Amino acid sequence: MPIHEKTILLVEDNDDDAELAVRAFQRAKVTNLLVRARDGEDALEYLFARGKYAGRDVHQLPAVMLLDINMPKIGGLEVLKAIRADDRTKHLPVVILTSSNEDNDRASAYRHFANSYVLKPTDYDEFVVAASQLGRYWMVLNAPPPRMTS
Repeated sequence: MPIHEKTILLVEDNDDDAELAVRAFQRAKVTNLLVRARDGEDALEYLFARGKYAGRDVHQLPAVMLLDINMPKIGGLEVLKAIRADDRTKHLPVVILTSSNEDNDRASAYRHFANSYVLKPTDYDEFVVAASQLGRYWMVLNAPPPRMTS
């Protein structure tokens, strides 16, 4: 799949944080399509092609999901558990992108097989640097597992 076709799924309930992420990725020249889910329920509907995403091809997974922990409806850790429990999504790279620096959250994320845990920088310039590094790693350097078929 060409690099420009790789999608980033941003799961973020805070509009300001989501806009900051979009601007940071643009400024960092990460040109991949960025799809935003507003909460955990929206993310699971997107991934499993349900609800308003019913026509989406469930086999077209994002290259990486950036997942916040503290969200309404379904929290990030519950989303992570659901992803890892399903054969279609269990290998999806998931980066926890959160403001939570709690040891318990970090331990729980890794216990449920998060691929990475990144603290959201509060400074815009630092966020741009982080976005550039995340984009370069997950979109360019990382070699994902071969496409799995059931």
